Amino acid sequence: SDDREMTVRTIPIEDIGVVLLDHPQITITHALLGDLLENNCAVVTCSATHMPSGLLLPLDGHTLQTERFRAQLDASLPLRKQLWQQTVQAKILNQAHALHAVLGEPAKNMLAWSRQVKSGDADNLEARAAAFYWRNLFIALPGFVREREEAAPNSLLNYGYAILRAIIARALVGCGLLPTLGI
Repeated sequence: SDDREMTVRTIPIEDIGVVLLDHPQITITHALLGDLLENNCAVVTCSATHMPSGLLLPLDGHTLQTERFRAQLDASLPLRKQLWQQTVQAKILNQAHALHAVLGEPAKNMLAWSRQVKSGDADNLEARAAAFYWRNLFIALPGFVREREEAAPNSLLNYGYAILRAIIARALVGCGLLPTLGI
């Protein structure tokens, strides 16, 4: 027998941020699920195709949860548009940095677009930047088109996005916000 198979490793439950369940024979106890949720851990389940299909988050993530829910629900349209503007600016800026890392040169148009985003992204710069980003990120794959239901690398990107959504949802719940509400 291999010694590596016999090794048991432990980590403190409070250090676990996300648990990904991706096998039909996984059994997990109710007590463990409760402990994970008490420690603000997101539990992600995967489908038979190994794609994330469900997310379990704690309901009492913050002591001021009701107040935060109300504030989130009552946010004014101008505030939501400003938050969306900031989100789109950050997204375009991060895409520009990723392209710079891949291509070795700055994506000056994307840097400019990130500065030009208006409240609510009325000019739809997010879509323009996304089209440019995907066209250039996988430049080594001629004919690559970013689609939701396609083979790799699209399926791998979708998987990664699902995990990132779980991590972001966990952080939002930890702050007392409703991740399903969005901006």
